[in-house]
Parts: sequence; C-alpha cells; structure tokens
Amino acid sequence: MKRVIRIDGETVEPAAGSVIETEPGVWSAIVDGASYEARVAGDEITINGRRFHFEIDDPRRWTRRQGVAGAQGRATVHASMPGKVVRLLVAMDAEVTAGQAVVVVEAMKMQNELKAPRAGRVAKIHVKENDSVTAGTVLLVIE
Repeated sequence: MKRVIRIDGETVEPAAGSVIETEPGVWSAIVDGASYEARVAGDEITINGRRFHFEIDDPRRWTRRQGVAGAQGRATVHASMPGKVVRLLVAMDAEVTAGQAVVVVEAMKMQNELKAPRAGRVAKIHVKENDSVTAGTVLLVIE
C-alpha cells in the first residue's frame, strides 16, 4: 500500500520535483522550474500565503487500535516560523480540544493561530506574550 495525501479533503499526488527542508517546518520546492516555500504547522501547510489543511494516511503508521494512536502521552505545539508571541489563548491546566487555537504568533506582519494537535490538558507553557521565538521553538505542552 502507498501513502495517501489529502489537502482540504481532496486526494492529491505529490508533485515531481526537488524538495528540501530549509529549517524546521519550512520546505523549499522546485516544481516545473518554479520555486515555492511551504510552511508546515501541525496539520496545516501555507504555500504562497494560502493555508491548507492536510492529512497523510501512511500504512506504516497504522496500528490495530487506530483510533487510540496518538491519544496518549505528550504533544507539543511548536512555532512554525520565527516571530513574536502575540497572545496566549489558554492557561496552565486548561482542558483543550483537538484543533483548538492555543497561541497566536505574529510572523511577517501576519498573525497565525497555532492549534492543539490533540485533546488534553495544558501541562507546560514555555513562553509568555511578547516573547520572540525561532522556528521550532516549543511553545507549550499538552498531556
């Protein structure tokens, strides 16, 4: 079986071309002679200012208990690019749902809501409002 990639619910085939990761969460792609920058955060990808939701079904990651996979343990929310923490939308010990906005980071004059990768409780907040962050910085931890 092969991987299935869906963007905004529609199955897509990966484009043939050169793709490299230039920094954590940032990819550079050259497809048909055109250059693109893609920024990945959680289950969203931003290409040329347009944001898309994506899913990857990878048979190598399937388990017998598919619905439970990833539901235990810690999950982290990372800064997808360098920027400044504008707002914390949750507090310590707050219960969050999967996909809930938890922090707002301003980068390149745009405010980006970062979302919880899964439901849980906010166990640790590593930043405060007005902190500068680099790409890949752990902002908070969800248990």
